Amino acid sequence: MRLVFCGTPQFAVPVLEAVLAAGHEVALVLTQPDRPVGRDQKLQAPPVKQMALAHSIPVLQPEKIKNNPELQDRLTEIAPDAILVVAYGRIIPSWMLELPRFGNINLHGSLLPKYRGAAPIQWAVANGETVTGVTTMRLDAGLDTGPMLLAQAVPIGEEETAVDVYENLAEVGAPLMVETLRRLEAGELFPTSQDHSLATHAPILTREDGRIDFNRTAKQIHDRWRGFQPWPGAFTMFRGKKLIAHGLHPVAHSERIAAGVIHLHEGRLLVGCGESTVMELDEVQVEGKKRMPAAELMRGYQINSGERLGE
Repeated sequence: MRLVFCGTPQFAVPVLEAVLAAGHEVALVLTQPDRPVGRDQKLQAPPVKQMALAHSIPVLQPEKIKNNPELQDRLTEIAPDAILVVAYGRIIPSWMLELPRFGNINLHGSLLPKYRGAAPIQWAVANGETVTGVTTMRLDAGLDTGPMLLAQAVPIGEEETAVDVYENLAEVGAPLMVETLRRLEAGELFPTSQDHSLATHAPILTREDGRIDFNRTAKQIHDRWRGFQPWPGAFTMFRGKKLIAHGLHPVAHSERIAAGVIHLHEGRLLVGCGESTVMELDEVQVEGKKRMPAAELMRGYQINSGERLGE
């Protein structure tokens, strides 16, 4: 097929590679503009742009696509059979949806209709799901509401973070997109409507999502910590300063500890959570300080049992 590819982060790169390896022609790549990163705020090209340039594919990085006559003329001239959209980060306008004969095909990081929205991988992990997956679908004017094409389930390990699952789904999604194109071109694949009554929403993450609520169970807190890696992570307040939890896990403990209350036990820093569950903090970082093992925090700050986190 003659394709236009829209994508930005590393998640989209394996799909672009697989499509090229399958012999499809990618006439143009659309990606987000270069953004400043790091402390020095140096401009960095998105991973998809770097991949496209390595294969000598033309790249456009428009700030806006809805009302962009130049872009519309360019895509009309290309006349793609399909437009592939993988973590592009832009809402696709109606004129783009209507342009190709096979439509705009999206690779979404969940088993639709669950986890529609901007952060499906993070919320699936944060909610303690044991299975997620990827779905290819035809985009329509709604938010991940279009008809489904193919899906592939992927298990989530108990200790896997969103970063791990992100990589797994990218690798599974690449051959799924190639198979979707093959079966569409052969006339063997027909879109299936989603059951909208089963839809759940995966909103864009905010910094506040990382704030630990110790009224949740230890497992729920750990799941959210796994889901919100690398950002917004998990944090609380300690003696009026922000305390980031870089490592934590639920533990079995015979004594009841009130939610948010610290209990020192055999050199370990335990915290009470909801429903009489207990969490151990492994590695932490006080605001403005370096990361440290919890044992170092206990020694350096002379922490006592009974102190409370979150205040």
